Amino acid sequence: MAKVAFLGLGVMGGPMARHLVQRGKHEVTVYNRSPAKAAEWTKANGGASAATPAEAAKGCEVVFACVGNDNDLRSIVLGPQGAFAGMAKGALFVDHTTASAQVARELAEIGEKSGIGFIDAPVSGGQAGAENGALTVMCGGAAADYAKAEPLIAHYAKACKLMGAVGAGQLTKMVNQICIVGLVQALAEGINFAQKAGLDPTSVIEAISKGAAQSWQMENRYKTMADGQYEFGFAVEWMRKDLAICLEEARRNGAQLPVTALVDQFYSRVEKMGGKRYDSSSLIALLK
Repeated sequence: MAKVAFLGLGVMGGPMARHLVQRGKHEVTVYNRSPAKAAEWTKANGGASAATPAEAAKGCEVVFACVGNDNDLRSIVLGPQGAFAGMAKGALFVDHTTASAQVARELAEIGEKSGIGFIDAPVSGGQAGAENGALTVMCGGAAADYAKAEPLIAHYAKACKLMGAVGAGQLTKMVNQICIVGLVQALAEGINFAQKAGLDPTSVIEAISKGAAQSWQMENRYKTMADGQYEFGFAVEWMRKDLAICLEEARRNGAQLPVTALVDQFYSRVEKMGGKRYDSSSLIALLK
């Protein structure tokens, strides 16, 4: 049993922290910007809550975080009330936020000055993956730090891999999002084409999903896309946040992302339709 902290109890962080208690039997202290949510979490799962990230992190071997973006991450890590202020030399910070590789390197460098390890560990699998403890986790950091984090991450992950130095986890997550949006747009066009051609989308997917066109998006989203249902899942505004990170990194490293940039603009149109909170599969709404 380890003494750990978890900072951020949103749709991803809440279930992940719960698995550390229920599956791992670890001693977990949580922090959330909304104290009411932290109180609700501890009432349901046990453990303790703290008023600040520093207080939550005090005495912990590993501190986990899952918040919204780079600035959210800095706000819970740095400063007199930030997690680093409460962490001792030899402790490890594991960040599950989907953020930039730049902020991961920045925070790792700051933590290193105090003897604090840092792993950037963005996740894929969405809310369902978090709830079911079946996330895929992409990590960047030192091998020794990863070896310390991996057995804890295993409580809520079906796959976890060290991709390289700090920042490599975030870069891998960018590749993940780049691949997803291209697939979703292609699936939206295919389903719309099938409907316009007078075909039954379910029959079409049953026919093609066992071949080269198969994908997670096809298996898990084709029916709701065909039915025009988007009130669930990974929100468009979150995907646009992730794509902004991808496009900024591409400007930095010279990679060309023409399809990603185009699909980002399609998502912008979905937002203007009132779909900020729609699932990312809602690209098909633009075609109907």
